[in-house]
Amino acid sequence: MAMRKAGAISRKAAALAGAVKAPGDKSISHRALIFAALAHGESEITGLLEADDVLRTAAAMRALGADIEKDGGRWRVHGAPWRTPAQALYFGNAGTGVRLVMGAVAGARISASFDGDISLRSRPMGRVLEPLRMMGLEALDTDGRLPLALGASSLMAVNCVLAKPSAQVKSAILLAALGAEGTTRIHEPALCRDHTERMLRAFGVTLTFEADDATGRYISIAGGQSLTPTHVTAPGDPSSAAFLVAAAIITPGSEIVVEGVLINSLRTGIYETLREMGADIVFENKREENGEPVADIRARHSVLHGVDVPAERAPSMIDEYPILSVVAAFANGETRMTGLEELRVKESDRIASVEIGLAACGVDVKSGEDWLSVNGQGAARGGATIKTNHDHRIAMSFLVLGAASTEPVEIDDAAMIATSFPEFMETMTAMGSNILAR
Repeated sequence: MAMRKAGAISRKAAALAGAVKAPGDKSISHRALIFAALAHGESEITGLLEADDVLRTAAAMRALGADIEKDGGRWRVHGAPWRTPAQALYFGNAGTGVRLVMGAVAGARISASFDGDISLRSRPMGRVLEPLRMMGLEALDTDGRLPLALGASSLMAVNCVLAKPSAQVKSAILLAALGAEGTTRIHEPALCRDHTERMLRAFGVTLTFEADDATGRYISIAGGQSLTPTHVTAPGDPSSAAFLVAAAIITPGSEIVVEGVLINSLRTGIYETLREMGADIVFENKREENGEPVADIRARHSVLHGVDVPAERAPSMIDEYPILSVVAAFANGETRMTGLEELRVKESDRIASVEIGLAACGVDVKSGEDWLSVNGQGAARGGATIKTNHDHRIAMSFLVLGAASTEPVEIDDAAMIATSFPEFMETMTAMGSNILAR
């Protein structure tokens, strides 16, 4: 029997207020578990995002031989040499987890099979497999999508160019390079998230960097290096925090603080864009934790205007375009977003999901293959039921819209929000929103 979907409805809220926390950063949480499992000895992780995607990665690490225990708010990971798992590694909807672990499995020179849910099975894996095959990895029985199997292979270092900015592809290559013979060199023409590089150094791995204003950055990593156990603290996820910030800036009278959020410059494109639109957003109490910059984000209701978002900003905010599109509906004038081809192959076709959902809520929206345009009128009608297509960011975005729209907004399924922000509805309610499960 098919499982009944659990929807939710969001109604216009009074002013939002309070100090809240975003969940631990998902990108860092995945990496912390993988790197700790590769290290020989015990590492400790605090602030780990305990959401479905990350817990899938934790289960995969156990299947590969790591001993993982939760002790209150701390996770203890005792790494060990990896072994071929007895069954396929199942990642649910975790695209980051599966792609990074493919690289790590290749570097560990073991065989493993990979699978995921219907959404993850539809997403392309070829862009990760291609550079790993260049290094000598044998990928079995695959058309570039899950399920697939990787054979135990001896890898050789390569020089490769990232054709498109992708932290997942870059990270998979770096993890595979740890087990390759020789020094792997990656050319990154456009910078993307650098959490892997930062965390590898925290675990004692040596990388070298060469920067060129004209051609981008080159990263070199020698094979044969081992990881040293360490302590990792995951800061608040800026992608998750963006939903809370967005709700505040479009809801009259609101002022909130989201505490302890990662503000790595390669992840803050959404905040730069919102400020350009006129949003009153301030980074307070800036500090550094585990080599990553962190701050408290204060956001107040603001009068907004449309902007052109440059395509080169997309790598720093690729997951935030759905919530930016919702904010754009409450701005005055056109907000045009380009360079969005990556959104076609996320958990859903996010360009299509956003366009259909906004149009149903009375918003003037248009799209093309790699662009989206929202012509805001300073307000939104709402009054629609949104098909989320099993996409957590679509679900949260339209619940935020409902908090400020004239009529309520309902989503058909809220269950998948747990993949990245399990406490989303509780946190929004604590701020003063009016969201109810259906």
